[in-house]
Amino acid sequence: MALYKSSDKVIGGVCGGLSEALGIDKTLGRVLYVILTFGTAFSGVLIYLLLWLIMPER
Repeated sequence: MALYKSSDKVIGGVCGGLSEALGIDKTLGRVLYVILTFGTAFSGVLIYLLLWLIMPER
């Protein structure tokens, strides 16, 4: 299981890439990300930005 940014990008391709790696629908992955971000006092935004910088393109 390798993590890559998705070529089907909405913002940076991070949620799409994580969804592909986990084998779930990309829309469901993005919705789960939003829910987790609001539930964890917006720490998901920092994690998203870090992954955006670290994850390679496919």
